[in-house]
Amino acid sequence: MTEQIVIATGAFFGILSVVFGAFGAHALKKRLSKDQLHSFEVGVKYQMYHGIVLLVLGFGLNHISLAMYWCFTIGILLFSFSIYGLVLSDAKGNKLKFLGPITPIGGMLLVIGWALLFINFI
Repeated sequence: MTEQIVIATGAFFGILSVVFGAFGAHALKKRLSKDQLHSFEVGVKYQMYHGIVLLVLGFGLNHISLAMYWCFTIGILLFSFSIYGLVLSDAKGNKLKFLGPITPIGGMLLVIGWALLFINFI
């Protein structure tokens, strides 16, 4: 896994986090319930946190495995983006319920990514 790919992926997720965070705070604030807005913000926060993890790993550790990279990357996509889809579809009155089971799969991939990181350094 090249450092450049890891850094670019982390930076891309960071960019999207800021864009989605601003979108949620400004464009969606009046359209979402407090619970929906909170869920949307959780997706943004987890996306940013894990984007930063990818940046740190890409810049300084040189020990990132392919499995760790994919767990974080796919975990972000499944976890955060399923939340965005659930919240936005619910706000439009047509909740995409099939996304519900995808969120915990993404969360589990994030946990596995952290576990791989832990195992790599003990």
